Amino acid sequence: MPMSAPTPTPAPVPLYAYTGGRPFDAAGPCVVFIHGALNDHSVWTLAARWFAHHGHSVLAVDLPGHGRSHGPALPDVEAMADAVLALLAERGVQRAALVGHSMGSLIALEAASRAAPGAISHLVMVGTAYPMRVSPALLATAAQAPLAAIDQVVTFSHASMAAKPSYPGPGAWLHGASRALMRQVLARGAAAAGIEHNLFHHDFTACDRYTHGLAAAEQLRSTADSDCRCSLIVGAQDRMTTPKQATMIANALGAQVHTLQTAGHALMQEDPDGLLAALRRSLR
Repeated sequence: MPMSAPTPTPAPVPLYAYTGGRPFDAAGPCVVFIHGALNDHSVWTLAARWFAHHGHSVLAVDLPGHGRSHGPALPDVEAMADAVLALLAERGVQRAALVGHSMGSLIALEAASRAAPGAISHLVMVGTAYPMRVSPALLATAAQAPLAAIDQVVTFSHASMAAKPSYPGPGAWLHGASRALMRQVLARGAAAAGIEHNLFHHDFTACDRYTHGLAAAEQLRSTADSDCRCSLIVGAQDRMTTPKQATMIANALGAQVHTLQTAGHALMQEDPDGLLAALRRSLR
């Protein structure tokens, strides 16, 4: 009898990536920005534009099922890390710096550990912790009443000193902007197949279940010819991923830690200039 043909491996889902307002050049020093749970590439706009206009090639991604990238959302941090590496291969990038916020920081860590030796020049974990455990109560609310869960997370993500309307500039409202973005990403992801409950619950569950962080750090640091420079950027007022919770992974990576004194978990919104300065130091 003729042998049946092997089942083909599904092709990676194409990812949308914002290039900071400049044409992407794979030959230039590349910086990849990875967003957190229920966010998209837009949280990185300031940093992406600065690096794109100062000698870097930029890819600020929308993860599968988020923002402008089609679904379904991928099941875990490991699969999302593989999607980021597939994007680099697709764009012809030989060496890149990875910058991730919150859930994106775990994806950046995992991707750096899975990449070929020498392929990752820098790893920058922003607003991070390991393990990144999520309370059962918040997971339950995310599954049953995601809009209420969004309100809770927005409140806890912003430091009280940076919470008022018109901060950091006239017309700005950090809580409102963050809430609107998360609701928009949730609505766009509602049609994504293959996930339990909704995109909010899916993302927070992925953070909670990720257990490979220390092994990934060991893999990254033990690679014989790895010269990856590791940094953490944390908010001193962060109540979602406290600076203390970042100590274990910082030590495992031998990472330099930059602390933004007035910021909470939403560092990109609360202290955009401070974050950009810390990124510039980290990516020298």
